[in-house]
Amino acid sequence: MMLSILLFSLMDATVKWLGASYPTTQIMFFRCAVALLPVLVIIWMRGGFGILRTQQKALHLLRSLMGISAMGLAFYAFSLMPLAEAVSLLHTAPLFMTALSVLLLRESVGIRRWSAILVGFAGMLLVVRPGSSMLESGSLFMLGAAFLIGCTTIVIRHLSKIDDPVCITFYFTLTGVIASLSGWFLQGWTPPPAPDLALLMMVGLLGGLAQYLMTLSYQHLALGIVSPLKYLTIVFGGIIAYLVWGEIPDLQSLCGIALIIATGLYTLHRELLRGARSAAALEPIPQPRAKP
Repeated sequence: MMLSILLFSLMDATVKWLGASYPTTQIMFFRCAVALLPVLVIIWMRGGFGILRTQQKALHLLRSLMGISAMGLAFYAFSLMPLAEAVSLLHTAPLFMTALSVLLLRESVGIRRWSAILVGFAGMLLVVRPGSSMLESGSLFMLGAAFLIGCTTIVIRHLSKIDDPVCITFYFTLTGVIASLSGWFLQGWTPPPAPDLALLMMVGLLGGLAQYLMTLSYQHLALGIVSPLKYLTIVFGGIIAYLVWGEIPDLQSLCGIALIIATGLYTLHRELLRGARSAAALEPIPQPRAKP
């Protein structure tokens, strides 16, 4: 999990570096096209394309379009924002997801989690600093990405009960390749020299490997152990941003980032506690043994 977080942080920094010279859709193409290769290998190892059969085509399309839109908004925002602030705003996605689960899924959310959501959004406002410069600073684009990730997570919750994770990943990645190719007509294509071509391919390799390692960690450790470590991406991102671009968040941004991390961890704690209670309620009541 730690290695996965580090690789994701390096991918984000590489995207920010490339975003100064290349269109967002071009970076997205390499992110998806390179990642599609290992997905195809996994499909072959799992027995072929039969694993891709699904009765949820509309939901796959919705999940893919929202996921690709989130990727595009985030990649573009990375080129405009300080890295640590950009990553911290991306971590508001669980807050959006919890709020949306109430509106869309009619889930019950208590006063504690609602309070955490409000505090998290307050931290978000400290980082964003609402005003006319939200577009220029990239914060509005990153918030849009976080909102779409929250929506996507809800759809994935439903899809994962029916289809194999490889199936979900394949359709998302394939949609990303098609969408980014279409984007060339809008943003064009900048021929990269060999060093930049290597960096573009590295975006896909880092993202694909990081995702695999994260999935592997979930297979060996409980969710409550590994999920809080995701917030280290903000720490790693801040260190990389300081070493490469000399970026140092000011006091207001640091306070906002701290609130986002604290409320994110608390929301995760409440989700895990709620899941444990639900599992306990479903356990059969032991019956007394009959006397001999």
